[in-house]
Amino acid sequence: MSDHISNTGPMLASRRCGAKTRCGGACRSAAVSGRKRCRMHGGAPASGAPRANQNARKHGLFTRDAIAERRQIQALLGEARKLLEEMK
Repeated sequence: MSDHISNTGPMLASRRCGAKTRCGGACRSAAVSGRKRCRMHGGAPASGAPRANQNARKHGLFTRDAIAERRQIQALLGEARKLLEEMK
């Protein structure tokens, strides 16, 4: 007789991966020891980009200049709305 059921306790009690699946649910795989993700979602050794990655593609959407420009535009639009409300 197999003792499979009695051996599954530690596996079921282990920490779960925190990644989201394509369907939106949580990944139900066990996390790699010492990490928050399973081996498929970045918990494997040497997974991910190296520190200070110079090869990362930068699109500029979240640069300081772009964020500052969007804030200025929002402020200008807010002032325009106030002016329009005063004219009514």
